[in-house]
Amino acid sequence: MLGVSEVRVAYGQSEVLHGIDFTVRPNEIVAVMGRNGMGKTTLMKSLMGIVPTRSGRVSVGGAEITNLKSFQRVAKGVAYVPQGRMIFSAMTVEENIETGLFAAGGTKVPGDLYELFPVLQEMKGRRGGNLSGGQQQQLAIARALATGPKVLLLDEPTEGIQPSIIRDMARTLKRIRDQRGLSILVSEQVLSFALDIADRVLVIENGEIVHEDGRANLDEAKVAGFLSV
Repeated sequence: MLGVSEVRVAYGQSEVLHGIDFTVRPNEIVAVMGRNGMGKTTLMKSLMGIVPTRSGRVSVGGAEITNLKSFQRVAKGVAYVPQGRMIFSAMTVEENIETGLFAAGGTKVPGDLYELFPVLQEMKGRRGGNLSGGQQQQLAIARALATGPKVLLLDEPTEGIQPSIIRDMARTLKRIRDQRGLSILVSEQVLSFALDIADRVLVIENGEIVHEDGRANLDEAKVAGFLSV
């Protein structure tokens, strides 16, 4: 569903991603793990078209999107929840979700979105800035799902969120995958969360994929070693 081939990204003359290669299959959740500064967020931004690729190819469902702008990628089925969530704090919960509907040509928030996130239904008239960190993360995911994506990109979704909410989020993401048939790519540093949701784990270090394993065969100690400072 998502194909990434030999992707290189640079800031000026400094290359940050050095030929990244991987795929995400239909209905698969893949976690990209690594310490801060290893290239996770740059990878996510490049897949969304926020940061241009120097070379390589990105495709969704077999259709190349490498040279498309961000809004065009949304139309092709890519949704993005950035690090820090970036919800519209002055707008209500419902208005935030409605901004995602425009990409899919909708006008009314589907009921099944509120079923996934019941707390958002309770607070749909409340301003986004008045929500807790965990509630804002749910709102950011709901807004992304409103675009009707095939691929969901989540950048550091557990950042600044309490452990009980992280467990709830893991369950919700698996439910989203199962109900909507989505492919999900998550960048993450919390190993327990990745192990809870991922079918496959990739480790990125210094802009390269240095380790890959399926969940069933994963060497947790080895992955934890990559994550330690």
